[in-house]
Amino acid sequence: MCGIVAAVSTRNIVPVLLEGLKRLEYRGYDSCGVAVHLNGELTRARSTSRVSELEGNVAADGIQGGTGIAHTRWATHGVPAVHNAHPHFSSGPSSKTDSDNIASVGRIALVHNGIIENHEELRADLQAKGYVFTSQTDTEVIAHLVDHLYSGDLLDAVQRTVVQLRGAYAIAVFCRDEPHRVIGAREGSPLVMGVGTDERNGDHFLASDAMALAGVTNQIVYLEEGDVVDMQLGKVWISARAESGRYANVNREVRTVNAHSGAAELGPYRHYMQKEIFEQPRAIADTLDAVQGVSPELFGDGAHRVFKDIDSVLILACGTSYYSGSVAKYWLESIAKIPTSVEIASEYRYRDSVPNPRTLVVTITQSGETADTLAALKHARNLGMKHTLTICNVSTSAMVRECALAYITRAGVEIGVASTKAFSTQLVGLFLLTLALAQTRGHLTDVQEQEHLKALRHLPVAVQAVLALEPQIIAWSEEFARKENALFLGRGLHYPIALEGALKLKEISYIHAEAYPAGELKHGPLALVTSEMPVVTIAPNDALLEKLKSNLQEVRARGGELFVFADSDTRIESGPGLHVIRMPEHYGALSPILHVVPLQLLAYHTACARGTDVDKPRNLAKSVTVE
Repeated sequence: MCGIVAAVSTRNIVPVLLEGLKRLEYRGYDSCGVAVHLNGELTRARSTSRVSELEGNVAADGIQGGTGIAHTRWATHGVPAVHNAHPHFSSGPSSKTDSDNIASVGRIALVHNGIIENHEELRADLQAKGYVFTSQTDTEVIAHLVDHLYSGDLLDAVQRTVVQLRGAYAIAVFCRDEPHRVIGAREGSPLVMGVGTDERNGDHFLASDAMALAGVTNQIVYLEEGDVVDMQLGKVWISARAESGRYANVNREVRTVNAHSGAAELGPYRHYMQKEIFEQPRAIADTLDAVQGVSPELFGDGAHRVFKDIDSVLILACGTSYYSGSVAKYWLESIAKIPTSVEIASEYRYRDSVPNPRTLVVTITQSGETADTLAALKHARNLGMKHTLTICNVSTSAMVRECALAYITRAGVEIGVASTKAFSTQLVGLFLLTLALAQTRGHLTDVQEQEHLKALRHLPVAVQAVLALEPQIIAWSEEFARKENALFLGRGLHYPIALEGALKLKEISYIHAEAYPAGELKHGPLALVTSEMPVVTIAPNDALLEKLKSNLQEVRARGGELFVFADSDTRIESGPGLHVIRMPEHYGALSPILHVVPLQLLAYHTACARGTDVDKPRNLAKSVTVE
């Protein structure tokens, strides 16, 4: 979601800040801004357009400086508007007129990711003290509070401020009266520090994502919960709050992180989403690269002991990751014979549940920073479920650090907001988990293991064959682009794939789409079926095929228009009101990974035909770091 970049240096740091914002654009945003020290005062530029327009405004206004902060905002509190855009400045208490208070106007500049839950009571208290608010954001509260507590030492003011905040935050702050100093702090929202490699300029950096610093530094410190960092020219200190409430300096590991800037290059593709759909064969191959055989140790040291100790699985995830977990439930129960439940992370921690200490808690997240999933994991641990494992695409993320075990998918950077290659590689990781648990529980023979591994290794070739269907799917998309509603049907382990297909279509084309198990048609959704409601159906050649054919007849009898992705041997033929695209081959248990690809292409080309912003759909963000 929101992105932070900050720096201290003796050189003009504005180009670095703006380039960092460009690298974070993929996360989604509706406004952006930058603030620096300039001629002894705080100066900023803000925009509700793209970073490229902000860059033009900065150049026109001559904004430059060695200390600065920058931000891309995804609106939560307050509409997308310039007055709500970050950075925010403190105003100073307007009810006092002595010289010190006049000097405090515009003294503090701040950017913030997250949500401050007690912002209303803090706002009321600050207004009573004379502070004037110019935005509807919760962030402005923090800027005024730092100003109120400031008495010559910005670090002290920030440390005293954050103890009063409830909620999630990552902040970067600087003060007009202390040039070449930036303070950062985090709680529940990611923040990294970049160690500068240019000793002449004394550079140090902050960012919400190491990718923002690609090309600037690869020396990264991942700040931990509650950390406060003090960056000055050539010097940096990190402090953490002890149980006593006092802060003490701590050491944090400096890691070499190669956040490749080249991953964000579009190349010959029209959109990043298209590029990422076509990267799936390589991403799957990379995710399987180190797999020589099935073993619990694929998931970390001690995994065999954990797998022997558990008797159930709880999957926690949101959005697309929830659908990958829903597919995994079918695999885990049919192959590994282990009871599995799948919970929407944002709902799980707010309901009463029955904890089982012998449950393996599996989180699924592309970024590893999804706030709801992190909170759900902590809730599960607080209930006494200590066995934790994550399927994640970012090895340095908070989720990987929080879980005892992990399988790191290797999809690479995913720029498009609508997830594609991250989803397919999650499914690969979850299938490997299924096999490892089946092996541990005595439900996987050597012959079965080799058959499954052979199928996995053939997946990249099989996906490539599905991608060759693109011209046929483009023809369908021209029909879909004229519709405003669509229905997706699947049965068994392909029902979650139908859900994912509907999600992709609604995310980027803005066509209302929903998915149902095909057997549920007669229990309500059939009332929606008309010739204006295209019905997309996933038709693999599995045990439910004949049942599915009956469901298709129910649609045709009501004048519905069917669009079917059918395995080649299903004997479903095109005819009036029935359009069929044949999949290259039936793929057994791994069929969901193949069948999701044409649904991704259908959504993508429909969105292109409708002229929407495919990579940055309205109202959505890539990394959902707020509740």
